[in-house]
Amino acid sequence: MDMYIRVKRSKTTYFIRCKPTETILNIKQKLEELVDQPVTNQRLILHGSKEVLEDSKTLADQKVENDTVVALTLRKDDNEFEEVNIERPNDFYQARDADGANW
Repeated sequence: MDMYIRVKRSKTTYFIRCKPTETILNIKQKLEELVDQPVTNQRLILHGSKEVLEDSKTLADQKVENDTVVALTLRKDDNEFEEVNIERPNDFYQARDADGANW
């Protein structure tokens, strides 16, 4: 059964189509082309629990379900990983309504 996860970094969200039996390493390989970073420079973190997802385990092993939000952090020049940074975008409709626009 296919599912998807939302991988977020800063203001960007990647929707990754996957299966519960796929490993975290496989998800990182899918992200490699999108973020132009090798898998060794990526870290995936379960958003709610802040648990670092292990490459060798499957999504199901780590209780990652359909529509789960996963944070992506990348390795910095000093060989440490950046902090989780997920910014909530401004809602289009709230911004429009605040301007008094009549759509």
